[in-house]
Amino acid sequence: MWSSLSLERTLISTLKMRSKRACCSRTLSSASADTAKRSGVMEASLQVLVNEGGGFDRASGSFVAPVRGVYSFRFHVVKVYNRQTVQVSLMLNTWPVISAFANDPDVTREAATSSVLLPLDPGDRVSIRLRRGNLLGGWKYSSFSGFLIFPL
Repeated sequence: MWSSLSLERTLISTLKMRSKRACCSRTLSSASADTAKRSGVMEASLQVLVNEGGGFDRASGSFVAPVRGVYSFRFHVVKVYNRQTVQVSLMLNTWPVISAFANDPDVTREAATSSVLLPLDPGDRVSIRLRRGNLLGGWKYSSFSGFLIFPL
């Protein structure tokens, strides 16, 4: 049988854990190739699929860490009908952490994808950026996801 104190402690513990949850996942419903070439940032016409904890900042197109912890991020970009190399980087604040390339000239569609675990402090920003090339069709075939694995 639960005592009142035991139940209260369980509830407080659960609420503390819930306040430390964070995840986001997004795609673009539509965007022009012009947008992808011009800014390099995945930001126009965002379709945010999940934003638990409110860490995704729609204005900047980046995930902002709400708590200190280890986070998992992954991105997937498809270049379509494009004969040049595309390089996409996952950025931590202003620094490229990992990159992925799509550069086969003989295919009509090719994916560049990568994932990483990162220790983040509150306020750190994670985004993806087009570093080289351009994406015909813009970012509409792309996705970016991240979530807190555990707080530190």
